[in-house]
Amino acid sequence: MKKVILALLICIYCSTTSNAQAPNEKYITKVKTLDSTLKTLYGVISGEKGEARNWELFKYLFRPEAKLIPSGKNKEGISGTRYLSPDGYIKASGQWLLDNGFFEKEIYRVVDTFGSIVHVFSTYESFKSAEDTKPFMRGINSIQLLNDGERWCIVNIYWTQETAKNPIPKKYLPK
Repeated sequence: MKKVILALLICIYCSTTSNAQAPNEKYITKVKTLDSTLKTLYGVISGEKGEARNWELFKYLFRPEAKLIPSGKNKEGISGTRYLSPDGYIKASGQWLLDNGFFEKEIYRVVDTFGSIVHVFSTYESFKSAEDTKPFMRGINSIQLLNDGERWCIVNIYWTQETAKNPIPKKYLPK
């Protein structure tokens, strides 16, 4: 009976710790605060045309089972979503970012916290180059994060871009 209980405890321990990201000393400062985590998120996907992104750092920001969920309307005008893992996002967008250049900048943030979970409505503007002064796109990232006591991890990012029929509400824009 003791062996069964011990085996069960080991299984429970392994299943709860397998979801945690392995420590990585070269990136730990990037996820120590909510601000540093969000700054790193926006920074790691941004770069000039032809500039490689640090996909190792990008993946380090996320829980292993995290989802990136773009939403919008299809050609028929029906709203929908896609569900991507961090690797799926890299596969779907990595080459486009490299070929076109892309900078996403946070311009406003609303944060709600309960215990170790945080929800951030992060308003962004997107540019093709750091030199651009007018964004080609704006939208809102709904970012869910977990603070495990050691670091911040992104659980999900769910976003949609602004359109003429769906402008960003004033409460999510800088005052």
